[in-house]
Amino acid sequence: MEITTKRTLNVLLILSWIIFVGVCVEAGGFIVNAFFALVNPAVVKHLWHETDLSALLQYNTGYFFAEMLLMSVVAVLKAWLFYLIIKIMHDKNFNLVQPFNKEVRRFIFNIACITFMIGLFSWWGVKYTGWLVGQGVAMPDVQYLRLGGADVWLFMSVTLFVIGQIFKRGVEIQAENELTI
Repeated sequence: MEITTKRTLNVLLILSWIIFVGVCVEAGGFIVNAFFALVNPAVVKHLWHETDLSALLQYNTGYFFAEMLLMSVVAVLKAWLFYLIIKIMHDKNFNLVQPFNKEVRRFIFNIACITFMIGLFSWWGVKYTGWLVGQGVAMPDVQYLRLGGADVWLFMSVTLFVIGQIFKRGVEIQAENELTI
């Protein structure tokens, strides 16, 4: 059985849907738990994935909500990233006859910007968490807060920007070839 591009794209679409749903649930979990913390601070010990931020809430409510905001922003950006992936696959903007087109170039630049923002907010969250630990607040590891890996996201954004520039040049060459024929 031969693995075709169409079959591979269908498998990737299914995986993208699964990841998208998971990241949406995670983002919703962070946001909803932040609001539950307003109503009943006792639930903070049982936040999303048992991430105990009760020491931070007792230390300062504003710092707690800043940390929750950073965690939520990173999760929402990840969901947005997979939304764009699903959208371009559903819209069938992949023209394999002429892969260098404006829609794909715009898509690559959009996901490059989103991955850069994920890296930036993750880095900010790690630094903020480190600052809170320096203030004497007991904090879980940044991996449990879903803020780790900022360097990987930033590296991926640079890689995507380079690929986006290649696609931009490919669109220009394709347009020049169409004009000369």
